[in-house]
Amino acid sequence: MTALPVSSALRLRATSSPAALAGVALPGYDRDRITVGVVHLGPGAFHRAHQAYYFDQLLEKDPRWAICAVSLKSPGVRDALAPQDGLYTLAQLDEETTFRIIGSIVEVLVAPEDPPAVFARLAAPMTRMVTLTVTEKGYCLSSEGGLDESHPDIIHDLAHPREPVSAIGYLVEGLRRRFSIGLPPYAVVACDNLADNGWRLKAAVTAFAAKVDPELAAWIKAEGRFPRTMVDSITPATDDALRSRVETATGLHDAWPIQREAFTQWVVEDVLGPDAPDLASVGVTLTDDVRGFERAKLRLLNGVHSTLAYAGILRGHETVFEAMSDPVLADLARDLMIEDIIPTLTAPRGLDLQAYAEAILKRFRNPEIRHLLAQIAWDGSQKLPFRILGALTEALEAGRSLDRLTIPLAAWMRFVRLRAAAGEKIVDPLADKLVAIAATCSGDAKADVAAFLTLDAVFPAGLVSSPAFVSALEKAYADLA
Repeated sequence: MTALPVSSALRLRATSSPAALAGVALPGYDRDRITVGVVHLGPGAFHRAHQAYYFDQLLEKDPRWAICAVSLKSPGVRDALAPQDGLYTLAQLDEETTFRIIGSIVEVLVAPEDPPAVFARLAAPMTRMVTLTVTEKGYCLSSEGGLDESHPDIIHDLAHPREPVSAIGYLVEGLRRRFSIGLPPYAVVACDNLADNGWRLKAAVTAFAAKVDPELAAWIKAEGRFPRTMVDSITPATDDALRSRVETATGLHDAWPIQREAFTQWVVEDVLGPDAPDLASVGVTLTDDVRGFERAKLRLLNGVHSTLAYAGILRGHETVFEAMSDPVLADLARDLMIEDIIPTLTAPRGLDLQAYAEAILKRFRNPEIRHLLAQIAWDGSQKLPFRILGALTEALEAGRSLDRLTIPLAAWMRFVRLRAAAGEKIVDPLADKLVAIAATCSGDAKADVAAFLTLDAVFPAGLVSSPAFVSALEKAYADLA
C-alpha cells in the first residue's frame, strides 16, 4: 500500500466513530460484546466490501460472528486498520451514495509475522467458519483443477506442514489441530469466482491432508463442509479521491475506506449445517443450485458485459455507463437478455430471471461506476466461449434466431482487427494468433469470419459446421462495418 495521505481530520477509531456526521450509518451493536466466529483469509477490498458487510449486519442479531482477518502476505491491511480498531468506511455507490462504518472486523493478523496467533484462532472452539478471498491463483490448483503439487508454496507446505505459507496449508493445519482435540471442523467458504469453488477446494485440502495424515484426510472428507458459492459486486480500487470523499461525508479520516456499487449478491450452497450463521436473514441466498445462479450471471451479466465492451468500443465509447447511454446499445443489451438469453436458462429456486436482468441493466447505468470497456474486452478468446457460446449453441439447437447472439462475436472480431491494424496491444492468451488472423482480413465478411473460425480453441466444430451459425455471424460482421 502507498503512504497514507496526511489529514487534519480526526482519525476514524472506536472512540471517534460516534462523532461521524449525520447520515453515516454506524455499527448497530456493541463491539465490546461480540466474539470472533469467522476467520477470513485474504482481507482485500472485495472481502471488506462484501462478506464483512453481511457479517456487520448479522452482528446486529447475533454477536457470535465477528471476523478475525488474516493476511497471508502483506501487512498493509493491518497497518491501515489497526490504528482504527478495525473500523473502516464502506461507500455504496448509487444514484445517491451512502456511507456505512463497518465494525465486523475486530482483529487483523499477518500470518508470516505471527503464525501461532493464526493457528489459535483456527483451533478456537468459537471459530466455526473460515472464508477466503485469495484470488484463483491462491488455491494452488493445477490446470486440471486438482492440487498443484508442483506449486512452490505447496512443495514448501508438504515439507513443513506445521509452518505453512499457503491458504491450503493453513486450512489443513487448522483442521489438524481441531481434529487432535476433538473439535468439529470449521465450514470453509471460498468466495472467489471459481466454478465449483467449494468442491475444488475440498478436493485440494483433502489431497494435501492425505499427504500429511490419511486419518485426518478421511475426517475432512467425511465431516468437512465446503459449500460452493457465487459472489458479485463491482468494487473499484481505493484511491485518494475516495479518501477525500469519505472524509468530507463522515468528518473522519479513514486510511483505507472501500467503495462498491450498491448491488451485492452472495449465493451459498445450503450445506452449512445447523450451527451455521443465519446468513439468509441478512440477504444471502442459500440454495441447492449454485450452478444455476452461476450460469445466469455468466450469460446475463458477463455475456452482455462483453457485448457492450466490443460493440461499445466500435462506437467510440470508453465505459459501460457511456455504452448504456447510447440508445442503440442499451436496446441491444436489453433485447439480448430478455429475448435471447433468458430462454436458454432454467431459473434456480429463488431467482426471478426477469427481475435479475433488470437489476443488471440498472447496474450498467450506474454513473458512479467507471468500468472501462477496454478492461472487459481483455482475454476475449477465453471469455466468449463461456459467456456467449453456450447460449448461442442452445438457441441454435432450439431453432431460435441467432441474429443478436452473434453480434458480440462479430464485434470481437472487428475489435481484434482494428486493434491489430492500429498496432495496439491485444491482451489475450491467443494474441499472436489473433494478430496473424487480423493481418489476413480485408473487410470481406465471408473471408474474415472464416479466418477467425479456424480458432478451434474458441469455436467448437459443431458451431463451425453449422450453416445457420456461420450465415448469422457473417451478417452480423457485415452489419458492423
